[in-house]
This record gives sequence, C-alpha cells and structure tokens, in this order.
Amino acid sequence: MASVAAKPLHLPAATAGELSSLTPYSTAASVSFSSPRSQSSFLGLRLALPLKTPCFRKRTEGRGLRIEAAAAARPTVLVAEKLGDAGLELLRGFANVDCSYNLAPEELCAKISLCDALIVRSGTKVTREVFEAAKGRLKVVGRAGVGIDNVDLQAATEHGCLVVNAPTANTVAAAEHGIALLASMARNVAQADASMKAGKWQRNKYVGVSLVGKTLAVMGFGKVGSEVARRAKGLGMHVIAHDPYAPADRARAIGVELVSFDEAISAADFISLHMPLTPSTAKLFNDETFAKVKKGVRIINVARGGVIDEDALVRALDDGTVAQAALDVFTVEPPPKDSKLVMHEKVTVTPHLGASTVEAQEGVAIEIAEAVIGALKGELAATAVNAPMVPAEVLSELAPYVILAEKLGRLAVQLVAGGSGVKGVKVVYKSARDPDDLDTRILRAMITKGIIEPISSVFVNIVNADYTAKQRGLRISEERIFHDDTPEIPLDSIQVQLSNVESKFASALSDAGDIRVEGRVKDGIPHLTLVGSFSVDVSLEGNLILCRQVDQPGMIGHVGIILGNQNVNINFMSVGRTAPRKHAIMAIGVDEEPDKETLKKIGEIPAIEEFVFLGL
Repeated sequence: MASVAAKPLHLPAATAGELSSLTPYSTAASVSFSSPRSQSSFLGLRLALPLKTPCFRKRTEGRGLRIEAAAAARPTVLVAEKLGDAGLELLRGFANVDCSYNLAPEELCAKISLCDALIVRSGTKVTREVFEAAKGRLKVVGRAGVGIDNVDLQAATEHGCLVVNAPTANTVAAAEHGIALLASMARNVAQADASMKAGKWQRNKYVGVSLVGKTLAVMGFGKVGSEVARRAKGLGMHVIAHDPYAPADRARAIGVELVSFDEAISAADFISLHMPLTPSTAKLFNDETFAKVKKGVRIINVARGGVIDEDALVRALDDGTVAQAALDVFTVEPPPKDSKLVMHEKVTVTPHLGASTVEAQEGVAIEIAEAVIGALKGELAATAVNAPMVPAEVLSELAPYVILAEKLGRLAVQLVAGGSGVKGVKVVYKSARDPDDLDTRILRAMITKGIIEPISSVFVNIVNADYTAKQRGLRISEERIFHDDTPEIPLDSIQVQLSNVESKFASALSDAGDIRVEGRVKDGIPHLTLVGSFSVDVSLEGNLILCRQVDQPGMIGHVGIILGNQNVNINFMSVGRTAPRKHAIMAIGVDEEPDKETLKKIGEIPAIEEFVFLGL
C-alpha cells in the first residue's frame, strides 16, 4: 500500500500575508493551523484546532511561510452522556471536563459555544443547529460507540469539525451477545424463565435444539462477524459466511467457507446477521429472501434492525418458515410497546445490549477519550469519520478529479460479481507533471471511498482511507505514466483496475483479465472514457447503463425508445466498437433509475449480448 506520509505544503508569501490580517477564528475557517504539539499532518497542512485564544507565530520555511497557533489555555470538553471513569480520567488530565447529562436540545445549543469538544453516545442528537450554535469553536465530536446516525456529518464537515468514533472496543462484547442469543434461543431460555416465574413447570413445551453439527451462516464477515464465527466453531457448529468483499484467506484461517448469499441462506440452520445498514442492505431479509431459506431456520440479529423487514419476519414466524428469532436491534428503537414482533412467542429480544458489558463500556470510554485528545492536539485519528478541513487552494485544482476518482471506484466495484471479492486495486495516473508536483493521496482516498462505501457502513475520507483499506485486506498500488501535455492540467486521465475478480459485465475485463475503467475531466465534468478494452465517452452524471451489442444500425434508437416510453431521460450516450459491424459497447447516461421491467426489455433486444445498470 502506498505511504501516507505527508510533505510540508508551503504557503506562498502573498497568501500568508493575506492570512496574517485575519482574526484567529476567521482564519480557522479557511486555513489549517499547526499546533506546536502536533506531529500529524495531512496534505501538508496540520489540522485546524485553535483552542481558546491562540497567539500567532510566523516561521519562514523555504520560500514560504507557515502559520502556527499556540494554545493559551486548556480546552473544554463537554461529556453529554455517561462515560466510563477511565475515559473521564484521561480527559481530565488534558482538558477541563464538563459532565452534563440528559441535556435538552436547547440546553446543548446554549452550552456548546463554550466547548472545544463534545462526547456523546447514541441518545444525543448533534444536529446542524448544534454546530451553528458553536460559532466555530467546536472542533471535535466524539461518538462513544460505532454508529454515527445521531451526528449530522455534513454539518460537521461544513463547520470544520472533526467527528471520531470508537469502532473496536465493543467488538468482543457484541460477538459474545450474539452467541448468548444463539444459545438461549436454541434452548428457549427466556421463554422457560418467564414460564417458571409465572408458576408453571413446562418441560415438554420448551424442548430445544442442539447446536453441534448445525450450520451457521454469518452474514457479514467483519470484526464482529468473524468473532462470532470463531466462537461458533468452538461450539461444534459448521460455519459458512457471506461477505462479497471479505478476504478469503482470513476466512480460511478461521475455518470458514465464503459462499454466495443464496447458498448461505438456503443451507443454514441458523443465520447470524452482522452486515451494516446501507441502501443495499435495508430490508434485505424480506418476503423474497425468506422464501429461499431452509424451513425452520433460526435468525439472530445484533447488527442493525433495518436489515430485516420486520413485518415479513412476523409472517415467516407465523407460517413456520422461520422457527425462532433472537433480536437485539430494531428498525425503530425503542420499538412500539404493541410491536407484534417483540411480543411474538417465538422471538427472544434484548434492548440493544450488544456493547453493554462493563469491560466494553470502559474500553469504549478509553478509545473515544484518546481519539478526542489526539484530535485536540492536532493529530488526525484513524477513527475519523468525516474529512478534516482542507484549504481551498489545495482542493480547487483537484476538485473535478476528486469527483472523477470516487465515481470510478464506485463504478468499478459495481462491476464485480458477488462472491469474488476485491483484493487488489491498481490506480494509473497519466500526467505531464513531475511526481513531486502532484500529490495523489486525496485521489487514492476517494477511489477507496468509492470502492468501500457502497458495500459498507464505513465512512471513508482522506483521514482514514488507507487505514480502512488495510483493515479490509484491500491492497492499493499506484502507477504514474508521463503524458506529454501541458503541466497546467494536473491529470490527463485516471484508470482503476481491479485484479483477480469476476465481472458481472464481461466486457469490462481487459485483455489481462482485470476489471478496467478509465476517465478524464472535460470542461470540469468527469467523463468515462474506457471500459475494459472499449473506448467510450460518457459524462459520469446520474446513472449509467452499459450494453455490449452486435454493431448494427438502429441500436441507439431501439434502446432510446424503450427508455423514453418509461419517461427515463437520457443525458449522454456514447458507442465504442472494436471494428465496424463487429462488437460495440453502448454507454448511456440516464437521470432516473429504470425499473426492472424496462431493464428487462433492454436485455431482450436480440443484438444486445449483455448489459448492466450502474448507480453513480
């Protein structure tokens, strides 16, 4: 993997002179400061974190000037929800700590302008109004846990506020809770307990099932899923897993076989869910999915409630398709008191206790305290979930290429056939510039973002891109090819190659057998210019339909009529071919997503050999 070490980026003397006339906090809105304690830099500028009233020092470095901010007082950290003592002790060693729990929204907004950092759990909503009320002083929001649904990330980024979370400390606790639910469900522990406390003795009613020799399908083979698999193997279960982007070697090391989604759900006696909640996984377990499972399957969910269609699960429980369910998470939390799912006699429920152990709570407290302290020192945490401030002069030139990079990554990963897994990524840049004059780390980060985010709940940015890729076994290499052009243009093209994968669109494979897409910026707009070995030219706006066809007259009109009849607007179309009357690739940009019936009609055109729809 390419190094992420940053080189100093010197400000031109004129720019530094302009900045010196600004007030400290107005400067913080447009330039990054350098704390004398900070050793962490990214894109050559250290994170902007003025504390209280900073004093400025100028230091000449080369021909440029660097502006630094020195902290004049201890920062203030507001802890809005209960945090473990070990974390509070760490915070108090560095900052003034205000523990004010159960604040109403207006109370939080009233206090936040006096604080440099805010730590919350899941109960406090950190909205745009909170960031606006902070008036530029709030520099870090720490989420003591994994999910950040309660933090407005866009508003945080707009206000130059770093958001960090604590994603690792509760892994074992969540896995243990999953196993606890698995075992208690199989042996009807909760129901038998309630029966006895009601004065009954019903041994015959609560006969359970054994775990040894049964097949457990782990759906999502990340940190928690792999830990559940380890423990289930110890119980004598046969474990399979589905995660199209999990490294096969990591699964094999645990003794787990990676299989397709349909293979997993049809073979499993027990299904344990550990997938993130993304648009592609929302209500993934629905009527259609339950129709494919082994009759009498048992389901455990300690991930996210939204991955299950709860009404569909009730129907599956009622008709015996699903024998039992054990749930720690729900679509709405807390669920309604009259919830049919919660009250169902075949369902074991707990109130989102996955991370609720003494050890996990202390671990989360320490992890988030260290992340917040590091951020206040000017260090960039690997657990950051939004982008830090990047000066406009650095981004302005690369802005359209940043968009191009993410869309190429997003496009490439959608071409991967499920189950093959993405392991190797190669990025090729063509440029007339000297390598020292073109820092591609932000472009690499955006390609990583495009590849990972569509299939994960992880938020990828310039701070955590390389870390996230490494954690997922994604190896990214870069190559620069000199292109004889004007150096005023940063890049001629960017090419993304995914190696050792299968493609759902065979034409996207190059002669070397890897998925290959290439693009360039034209008049400020990202364009797709190469798919596999076919040259195309289509704007990467909206969505994209790729068709491989026999090159013959009338094809553009035929497809256009089908889309037009369904009120799908075409914004761009391009055709690339190997030779006249041979094969061609038609790339069609569309504003709307065609329905399944429309796509089916396109696929039924005799001359079309394959096609794929890609959301960008």
